[in-house]
Amino acid sequence: MITKLAEASVQPGVDKSMSQMSADAIIRTSDLWKTYKMGDEEIHALSGVSFNIKRNEYVAIIGPSGSGKSTLMNLIGCLDTPSRGEYWLNGKPVAQMGDDELAAIRNKEIGFVFQTFNLLPRATALHNVELPLIYNGTPAATRIEMAKKALEAVELGNRMNHRPNELSGGQRQRVAIARALVNRPSIILADEPTGNLDSRTSEEIMQLFEQLHDQGNTIILVTHEHDIAAHAHRVISILDGKIFKDEKIR
Repeated sequence: MITKLAEASVQPGVDKSMSQMSADAIIRTSDLWKTYKMGDEEIHALSGVSFNIKRNEYVAIIGPSGSGKSTLMNLIGCLDTPSRGEYWLNGKPVAQMGDDELAAIRNKEIGFVFQTFNLLPRATALHNVELPLIYNGTPAATRIEMAKKALEAVELGNRMNHRPNELSGGQRQRVAIARALVNRPSIILADEPTGNLDSRTSEEIMQLFEQLHDQGNTIILVTHEHDIAAHAHRVISILDGKIFKDEKIR
């Protein structure tokens, strides 16, 4: 069992009309499109995607390669902008946010976990987890303490001075999860988090996500694997840029 971190402090900032539409939605999308120009041809990576995700939901977005799920992940994570349609995060329209506000959201509101871990190879686990705090200007003593607590929460307190090449694949992913947690974000967005792990380690990582969800975190898992998606409580299936199924499975 992982040690419990302090729960995210989320300030909805929802106006009255938005509150009436969906008071408990942390994510709301309406008719999202993403279109790319390839010469004279237009490629629709997303074609009118609409859904809500509530606080503390555990949602898997599943689809084969080329289905549009990675494009959708980039939009949810404020890494890209839609060609048309609307996206509200914590009740705020993302399209109206400036670059500084979007950067702050990526740093504080969304914790990213990637398939390839994205750790600095020469940095210790502790320093890798500190990085988001360095970027937002957290004082050194405070950020070290926060990073230690995040590593202890994923049961790596005794490995914080080890570099990635001194850790197993599962331990490296736990470091990446600790880094995602360190700012206590509103949302944990995980992109194929078990893609480079064996089946036993994958199961351990999925148990960790379940524990994080039990502690109050909102988790969005992007995957092409049905057995991994089955760990979520709701599955949104996407194909050819459209949602063809959205179902609660527990």
